[in-house]
Amino acid sequence: MPSAVLDAPRLPAAPAHRPTRPQRVPLPVAAAGVLSVVESLGLLAFGLTGLGSLFAGGARLSGPAMAGTLLVLAGWVVLSAGAGAVLVDGAGRRLLVCVAVAEIGAFLALAVFGLLGPDGVRLVAVTADVGLPVPALALLALAVPTGKLLLAGAPSAQAWVAAGGRPRAARRAPAAPQHRGLQVATLACIGLALAGVAVLGAPADGPAPTTAAVTGSR
Repeated sequence: MPSAVLDAPRLPAAPAHRPTRPQRVPLPVAAAGVLSVVESLGLLAFGLTGLGSLFAGGARLSGPAMAGTLLVLAGWVVLSAGAGAVLVDGAGRRLLVCVAVAEIGAFLALAVFGLLGPDGVRLVAVTADVGLPVPALALLALAVPTGKLLLAGAPSAQAWVAAGGRPRAARRAPAAPQHRGLQVATLACIGLALAGVAVLGAPADGPAPTTAAVTGSR
């Protein structure tokens, strides 16, 4: 082999092109994060008030059904808020997309369930004489996950995730990250709060009124 080929200087490989990191959070990313947090707060408020009204109405659920309901609701709250935080942080948008798709499927199933009532369309009682159709409420709730999908699929949101989010100052990595423990503690606190409302909101058992007691008091 000629010595000229061996002695030829090697050119350094061109560095891989990486998108420049934006200095500010894009508006679609911020809107998706705010929408996710508001949704999680709404779900938590619904769980705290809805379970209390459910037990105040005399409804009784078995132990496994109550535990499953609390677990699903607490997981939904944590996933909704966590997906928005992950997108704002620039770590990815897959979690938000998966949560939004699951919510769309759940709301569509709820709409079909509301249409197949024994007496026609199922209603949610607002007052003694007013009820709202379940399919209409489910279709109205579809706006939330659909909005999150559109915001997460915006070009600026994709560029934000591709760039890795906002640039961070160099710092030492923690010796033992505690993110997993924090997530478990948050989930446990939400579950305990919902369980406390379910237990304390249950009506006390008492003797049912009879017609004899009513006629005897006259």
